[in-house]
Amino acid sequence: MARTIEQIQSLIVDKVNSTPELKLLNSISKTSIFRLFIYVTAFCQWTLDQLFDLHKQEVSDLISKMKPHSLKWYAEKAKRFQYGFNLPAESDTYDNTGIQNDQIEASKIVHFCAIVEQPDSRGVMSLRVKAATKKGDLEMLTPDQLTAFTKYMNTVKDAGVRLIVSSDKGDDLRLRLDVYYNPLVLGSNGSRLDGTDSEPVQQAIREYLTSLPFNGSLVLAYLTDALQKVDGVVIPQIIGAEARYGNLPYKSIDLLYQPDAGYVRIFNEKDDLSINFIAQTSII
Repeated sequence: MARTIEQIQSLIVDKVNSTPELKLLNSISKTSIFRLFIYVTAFCQWTLDQLFDLHKQEVSDLISKMKPHSLKWYAEKAKRFQYGFNLPAESDTYDNTGIQNDQIEASKIVHFCAIVEQPDSRGVMSLRVKAATKKGDLEMLTPDQLTAFTKYMNTVKDAGVRLIVSSDKGDDLRLRLDVYYNPLVLGSNGSRLDGTDSEPVQQAIREYLTSLPFNGSLVLAYLTDALQKVDGVVIPQIIGAEARYGNLPYKSIDLLYQPDAGYVRIFNEKDDLSINFIAQTSII
């Protein structure tokens, strides 16, 4: 960033004052010969600073236009989408001049995004853009939001790149478990006997699912580890696990599951979460 003329003048004056050989140059008049020379020198240096900044910006623009963008670039660009704002012509960056910061942040509705390479319906390799917003928990974008976001991504993308933009409800998960519990700590329905938590096991499952990174894999062994940490749980055993995307049939999970929507949840715990609590003394 270019320095101001005053900043450059101040640096020169300080150097003059700290140099014993120049101690006679002590006039405070702005019209003194040496101060006029300082001003001319500062102005020339300021002009150079301006040219350097301009050159740097031109080089950055050229690199930006010529360099193929990475998957990370697309993900970061997606998170910069501002709902309700128009892009300037021939630009992939918003002009937020005069806009309040809180208004800008409120317009950035894409809080999570993942970019993956996959073939489209015709078998052509494309970039899949998975997006989600967050209102307490992850949520899909509304139809209007998704339409605007899709238009934005197709505007900022590199020429020739095919995009598949999606924002969907999380994948559905079904779980069946046997939980062997310490009867000194938990009751037959899994609640704590001291009354501090009525669903410690269920809450541990919810927390594990929400802790997964966006587009991260659900690993059954890691879920078991999370349940093992619940006070009063002796042995957690996952009897069955199934998941599905959209309205597709459920598929059994043996080891891990990669959610198509980017995240997975148990949306209907009454029907899709079955826990059989079995009393078990602690194992030494």
